[in-house]
Amino acid sequence: MKIPFLKSAFTIGSAIILASCGSSAPKIVSTPIENIDSIPLKITDLSEAQLKGWGGADLINDTIPGMSVKKAYSEIIKNQKGDKTIVAVIDSGVDIEHEDLDGVIWTNSDEIPANGKDDDNNGYIDDMHGWNFLGKAVEENLEFTRIYRRLKPKYEGKTASSISTADRAEFIQYQEAKAEYEKVYEETIQNRNQYQQIKKQLVAAHQAVSSQLGKEDYTKEELNNMEASGQLAQYKAMLQQIQNNVSENIPEALEELDEGIEYFAHRLDTHLNLDLNGRAQVGDDPYDITDTDYGNANVMGPSNDKKDIKHGTHVAGIIAAERNNNIGINGVTNNAEIMVLRAVPDGDEYDKDIALAIRYAVDNGAEVINTSFGKYFSSNPEWVINAIEYAAANDVLIVNAGGNEGINLDEDTVYPNDQTPEDTEEISDNFLTVGALNYEYGANLVADFSNYGKRNVDVFAPGTKIWSTTPNNEYEFLQGTSMASPAVAGVAAIIRSFYPKLSAAQVKQIIIDSGLTTNAEVIVGGDRNNTQKFKDLSTSGKMVNLYNALILASQTK
Repeated sequence: MKIPFLKSAFTIGSAIILASCGSSAPKIVSTPIENIDSIPLKITDLSEAQLKGWGGADLINDTIPGMSVKKAYSEIIKNQKGDKTIVAVIDSGVDIEHEDLDGVIWTNSDEIPANGKDDDNNGYIDDMHGWNFLGKAVEENLEFTRIYRRLKPKYEGKTASSISTADRAEFIQYQEAKAEYEKVYEETIQNRNQYQQIKKQLVAAHQAVSSQLGKEDYTKEELNNMEASGQLAQYKAMLQQIQNNVSENIPEALEELDEGIEYFAHRLDTHLNLDLNGRAQVGDDPYDITDTDYGNANVMGPSNDKKDIKHGTHVAGIIAAERNNNIGINGVTNNAEIMVLRAVPDGDEYDKDIALAIRYAVDNGAEVINTSFGKYFSSNPEWVINAIEYAAANDVLIVNAGGNEGINLDEDTVYPNDQTPEDTEEISDNFLTVGALNYEYGANLVADFSNYGKRNVDVFAPGTKIWSTTPNNEYEFLQGTSMASPAVAGVAAIIRSFYPKLSAAQVKQIIIDSGLTTNAEVIVGGDRNNTQKFKDLSTSGKMVNLYNALILASQTK
């Protein structure tokens, strides 16, 4: 079988000096990689250790398409630390007590803890580590559910001919939200019922075969060798299919089914529940951007078990988990502080919360903002656009997750974004959208869930099976463009740390220009009938590479 190869975006052969630390730094001679096309890549399975750290691997040294983080530290950064960089994580909240994060959490030095006063006059009382824009709220609807519920009394039963010109755009949004709600609701019901039926059949088959073999944890070999006829033969065939395609351990497969059933049931109870008003616990008007007196300083949220802040905790660890402390993992950046902004509930975020969170980050010193969330309906997109422009005016870079539906964003609008399919001109030069890579180089290089788009996705970065921090001093594999985005935010933080004179726009361009690319045809959206050139899936056609980015940053004026 012919194995495809990577090709560097540019030849690196000159000596560089990492000189922005304020003192004389040792001269670093880069490794020439102009012949990278001739280097064969790994086609064997990754070990557990390799899988846990693949995002930092190097293409030449490890033959894994990571971001060359380990190589950058060993050959360029070493023990040097640049300027402290604040990275705002707008997410579900972060476990700031985590053993691998507690030393990298931003602290507002102008605020006196727990005195009930707004000491720094920034509008937020006791905001020691950021702000919780959700208050005690956790569960929420999806945006199209909220739009459908909110506009239903006004437009139900009406025809387009009866709608005034002033209400026409709102009526169209109501119709689109209603259609999406009904479609997703029906699909969710069907999926739940299907999972329940499969579980019923699988339980019956497993009980019958376990009785026959005298054990529940039978292997593929034991099942294949079991003699069976009639109904038992049908059960055997079903279980063989599960063992070959899902899991050899049938009890584990049953657990996965239960998780699926629980997921769909939860979706019906919360995301699609027209009777749920998740915002009631917050106490504000989410459709009034001037109503800002809400939320609290508890950036870990209201849940004692911290389960609902898993996503944000995982994201924070990817960016800045304490390096070389002999605990857990190493984050991408070695000199950043995480500002925590809880604004993403279990459901879709409100535009108002995101807009205010971006402004809070800018006003309180963040140089990089990570936004690992998104939705396909928006009630007030202009508030978020204005906030993005505000960040651009104040030289703050926003690194954004591209989304996990395996679709072309040049054809579908996702929020937030800095452009739309209808208007391809970017609203600012500080917004970097990231797609997700898989650890398998070749046809499966792009994560099967990752969105893409020649105009609307800028770069790709590791996002499949990423090992990082989760609440209560735990660690877990998660995946999504939500994991690819913070990897790039970490790269941006390092560049801003060592090269503080570079603007947000320059940092964005450096990340885009310095990546690695490939001529390979890759599977898109998990559809094996849809293969495209990797180069055509993003603006840059490249994979983010920290090693190259630092070299290019050193050459940028």
